[in-house]
Amino acid sequence: MSQKRIHPQYYTLFLALLLLVSVVISVSTGPAQISPLAVCQALLSSIHSYFSDLLMPGQVLWQQSVVSNVRLPRVLTGAFVGASYALCGVVLQGLFRNPLASPSVLGVSSGASLGAVVAIFFGFVAISTWVLPLFAFIGASITMFVVYSIATYRGHTPIATLLLAGVAISAFNVAMYSFILSLALQHWEVGKSIVYWSMGGLDGRTWDHVLLILPAFVVCFIFICAFQRDLDALLMGEIHASSVGVDVAKIRLILLTLTSVLIAMAVAVAGGITFVGLVVPHIVRLIIGPHHRFVIPLSALLGALVIVLSDLMLRSFFYETKIPLGVITASMGAPFFLFLLLKQRKLMQV
Repeated sequence: MSQKRIHPQYYTLFLALLLLVSVVISVSTGPAQISPLAVCQALLSSIHSYFSDLLMPGQVLWQQSVVSNVRLPRVLTGAFVGASYALCGVVLQGLFRNPLASPSVLGVSSGASLGAVVAIFFGFVAISTWVLPLFAFIGASITMFVVYSIATYRGHTPIATLLLAGVAISAFNVAMYSFILSLALQHWEVGKSIVYWSMGGLDGRTWDHVLLILPAFVVCFIFICAFQRDLDALLMGEIHASSVGVDVAKIRLILLTLTSVLIAMAVAVAGGITFVGLVVPHIVRLIIGPHHRFVIPLSALLGALVIVLSDLMLRSFFYETKIPLGVITASMGAPFFLFLLLKQRKLMQV
């Protein structure tokens, strides 16, 4: 008797509700404990106060201030960062038909990190909140342009050449990052900030960081969803995709640009967070299959959930030790990825 399969829409609804609950619990957790009910009341009061203060400024309660000005921006920033990394993983794995593809595969992630480190090292971040994401985007864009230019010859861009060029440029970016870090370590505070930022974290995130990543995420998410059929066609190979009317070169360039924007914004607001873009799409495909119509939104929700729960774990058990968020995601993601590899090997031997 065949087992009835759960429709992906139910998974989407379940993950959305779970993410909402996780956000409320995460906002309620901190040095000053605030109950989930008080969090909901504080959020409603903040919304009411915002519109009321347009006419008559009022007094803000401490719970309302902590929730709306300190904890909620941090949690929302983490959610959008996780969703961005997961979306990049979905696109790159579908684009290159490579299960090991991740946001670092083309060197774009290291390019964004290099640009951000340059901004930190020279003190440009003191000018404006927008300087760090601007430098990260410039680094990611230059890397993508160089990699794509190297790999493209007479209008053709072989995937193998593209990946090899990405590995080479990524190594160069890492070398430049290490060089700048070695110079920064001569000034303890600058070197410390670069090292801690490179490991990823959400400390001190404000509504400015949410406003930085939110528009980029929404626009890129809409465009990526619009290309879901093209990604499905590319899973069958470039020849098949071309035969059904997909302009492979154009679609690849557009999707690589979108992932560059997402990676640049995620790196700018949260630093280097690993394994989310690699592992999350695998989990989603194991549950619902390869169709991007459902893989894209579910991966975004699951990526957001992973970062929110990781940050919650960090603040619950390691608050005083100041362990970076990237350490938590890597320590959880690496064993799970090894588990997936071993499971896939067993299936191939059957």
